[in-house]
Amino acid sequence: MEQERRPESPGEAEGASELFSALGKQIRVLRERAGLTQREFGKLVGYSEAQISAVERGVRIPQPEFLDAADELLNAGGLLSAAKDDVRKAQAKARTRHPEWYRDYAQLEAEAIEFHNYNNQVVHGLLQTEDYARAIFTHRRPLLDEATVEKRVADRLARQQILERWTSATYSFVLEEVILQRPVGGRDVLNAQLRQLVRLGGLRTVEIQVLPTANEEHPNMDGAFTLITTRSGHQVSYTEIQGYPRLITTAKEVRHITDRYGIIRAQALTPRESLSLIEKTLGER
Repeated sequence: MEQERRPESPGEAEGASELFSALGKQIRVLRERAGLTQREFGKLVGYSEAQISAVERGVRIPQPEFLDAADELLNAGGLLSAAKDDVRKAQAKARTRHPEWYRDYAQLEAEAIEFHNYNNQVVHGLLQTEDYARAIFTHRRPLLDEATVEKRVADRLARQQILERWTSATYSFVLEEVILQRPVGGRDVLNAQLRQLVRLGGLRTVEIQVLPTANEEHPNMDGAFTLITTRSGHQVSYTEIQGYPRLITTAKEVRHITDRYGIIRAQALTPRESLSLIEKTLGER
């Protein structure tokens, strides 16, 4: 059954809390005191420079294992590790503030054991860089105010952390080739996004495939969709078109989408071929 459209997005309802902002400032001060750049510190804790920047600005939630590592590396004397329980409580509270139409899907996404996505317009939110996400929200119509844009970006970055932790979940993404060419946010932003795809595609739990534009046959001209397998073994699908979200649970409908995704993956380039194409696209710029 299609859900009623709501005016709030997950980002509007959640955003970056004062806790994460304060923690970010503390981490920045400690890092600078240690004489480390964001890139240097990121290498020590397994984060990219962009991820460290997001944590320090309070738009990325610092995970407990990150806080422990940062506490030791920056000689914080337990200051950062002591915040772990508060972070967990804040995350739990934030999940309940998702708008009703999105809440069930957000929970499913966070707890999925299998996650599969097909996209024909832009890179999926779980794979987006901060600048790419910001460009999408900045140019969306009707226009959003700056505070709302930043809240939505923060929410999107927070969701991505499921890819960074070791998990039993597996993720696959199929992108239309045109997505590699569309300069969302400008060439520099797109190039950084392509490099992000190469990095994430190298993770053991993530497979990224590209569907060539030259393909003459296409099993799905109906738009983007996501397939999720839950811990109980049930599979559901999620779509969102023109702001109207739909969580599909009917077995017959889900089976049709699953069949389409199987054909799409078969027609797409292999993960290795896809990453080679992305790297080649980068080299041509």
